[in-house]
Amino acid sequence: MASKINGAGRRALEAVREFTVAQRTLALIGAGVLVLGSVGLSFWLSQPSYSPLFSGLSGPDASAVVKKLEADGVKYELTDGGGTIMVPAADVNRERIAAAALGLPSSESGGYSLLDKMGVAASNFQQDVTYKRAIEGELATTIQSIAGVEQASVKIATPEKTVFSDQVQAPTASVFVKTAVPLTKEQVKAIVHLTSSATPGMAPEGVSVVDSEGRVLSGGANDSGSAASDYESATQAKVQGMLDELVGAGNSTVVVAATANAASGTTTTESYTTPEGNPTISQQTSTEKYGNGAGGAGGVAGGVLGEEVQANTGTGTAARTGTDGGYQSTNDSKVNALNKVTATTTSPTGSITRQTVSVAIDSKAAVGIDPTVIENLVTTAAGIDTRRGDRITVESAVFSRPTAEEATAALDAAGEAQGQKSMMDLITTAVTVLGGLIALVIVLVFLKKLFRKPDPIDGGDFTATPADGGGVAWLDDAAANGAAGTPVPLGAAGQPPVLTQSSAPTAVLEPAGFAGAPGAAAPAAGATAGYASSADAVRAFEPAETAEMLRALMDNRSRS
Repeated sequence: MASKINGAGRRALEAVREFTVAQRTLALIGAGVLVLGSVGLSFWLSQPSYSPLFSGLSGPDASAVVKKLEADGVKYELTDGGGTIMVPAADVNRERIAAAALGLPSSESGGYSLLDKMGVAASNFQQDVTYKRAIEGELATTIQSIAGVEQASVKIATPEKTVFSDQVQAPTASVFVKTAVPLTKEQVKAIVHLTSSATPGMAPEGVSVVDSEGRVLSGGANDSGSAASDYESATQAKVQGMLDELVGAGNSTVVVAATANAASGTTTTESYTTPEGNPTISQQTSTEKYGNGAGGAGGVAGGVLGEEVQANTGTGTAARTGTDGGYQSTNDSKVNALNKVTATTTSPTGSITRQTVSVAIDSKAAVGIDPTVIENLVTTAAGIDTRRGDRITVESAVFSRPTAEEATAALDAAGEAQGQKSMMDLITTAVTVLGGLIALVIVLVFLKKLFRKPDPIDGGDFTATPADGGGVAWLDDAAANGAAGTPVPLGAAGQPPVLTQSSAPTAVLEPAGFAGAPGAAAPAAGATAGYASSADAVRAFEPAETAEMLRALMDNRSRS
């Protein structure tokens, strides 16, 4: 075994010595890359996967949890300014249970659990405040479960109720969110409706959502501006797409300006109309008569009993005594039917109150197209309502093509630069991968040469003389120089040969059939058959064992 190791080491050194400077350099680089890669991979694999244990912790709670982790010997990492504690994923559940046993974290929002701690002697004010805190805590916990939200805080403002005002103010809410990624419009809308639906009397317009960067995501004038911008973009896209089909792409431009309502309100309107036929719902008639022949001929209306009354009728004077006077009174009351319509209109925040659309068409592309047709198409596509003051303007003008060509050239140049950058990144990656592969191949070739097994030695290549028993004998120096040497007999038939070291110098072995070598005797006439039989006898043994024996013999001779 020791001889095999020594032989492998010598072959390795010889292989390295045969390398050129470039090959040695590449081999060293490949070995270094493999070593560094192995070290980096082992370091990366040895690192545990961390998961959040608690998030949104206060200072005292974070300190208490860290002390508990240090006492348990658990590795941890602090993020978000110490508000989030990360531990190995395998220790999350165990450490959460251990922290809960100690009452950590102790400063949670609580949610409905706050109601469990409220005593029976609490006042109405305490009950209202505790209930509001419970609602806020439950909403914050629910909002934190939305993807992308790391931390949430909800504050609800409930106006004080009073009997001295007939107007009831709606409650409002402020939502603070800390996000890992920007929230989409759908997620912000979900937060708004979730908060407004959890509080009686709260409208979605009364919810303001603010992120950790101080940006208003929803609420107030921001909603109206966003609604107007979205409407303008959608309308412009529709009109522009229609005009591109009509006059060709690049031959028209559309600008839409919309005004959105920034305030919400409710309007109640009552209107009355007379129904057909003017039907009477109710009618009342009352008649009074006094005296003899009241209201008859000669009677004077409005006379006073017992006195003589004179009345100027304009055509003559009539006089009647009080005893002959009378009194008559008639009252007639009618209630006619009327149509009454009560309409209540609610104007939400962000509703479009007015819009203007401007369309410019290249005069060269608009040849043969009636401008009225274009105006009618744009009016219908944009939903123009003249009753609310909408306007549309369609004009034909000569477009500036050089500017468009410059813009196109700039876009093409930017695209080409981006393509070149992508190509360079791809080439860099390919060169890196190819260099790693070349280094790996060099290392593999080096290892193959290092551990390559030696070729077996064929005994038929050496000159031998037949010996008794069908064996062969190696010629020593005396035989090679023509002297009468004593042949060394092989073992019994079928056994490995027993090689001995003679006292003479190293023997010279010549290939079978070779003649004319310096200092060598010519083979005898019948020696050919002996050579063949000797070769067959050597091949009958194990090549590996024969080679090892020959190698040991050569080592012994070299040392002697």
